[in-house]
Amino acid sequence: MTTFDDREKAFENKFAHEAELEFRITARRNKLLGLWAADKLGLTDAEAESYAKAVVQADFEETGDEDVIRKLIGDLLKGGVETSDIEVREMLSKKAIEARAQIVKA
Repeated sequence: MTTFDDREKAFENKFAHEAELEFRITARRNKLLGLWAADKLGLTDAEAESYAKAVVQADFEETGDEDVIRKLIGDLLKGGVETSDIEVREMLSKKAIEARAQIVKA
């Protein structure tokens, strides 16, 4: 292999690692966000875990965070919990920071 090939391979590996890391952080963020919403909804521990998994799955519907935000707002309002788009987006940001800290530390 040439030096160029080695560098190319290193960049590919770095890109793959960073993509996997971001995926894991986003999934953790969504789980934490689901647990937050489950608490607001008054769900049991088992129901909260199940709900958090549903929030993680909701993120696969479309690119970006809008699918998760829509799900949370809809579920919270259906559950009789007063919320707003701003509150959910702020919590999404807070949980992203928390998730990154958890994943990087692990």
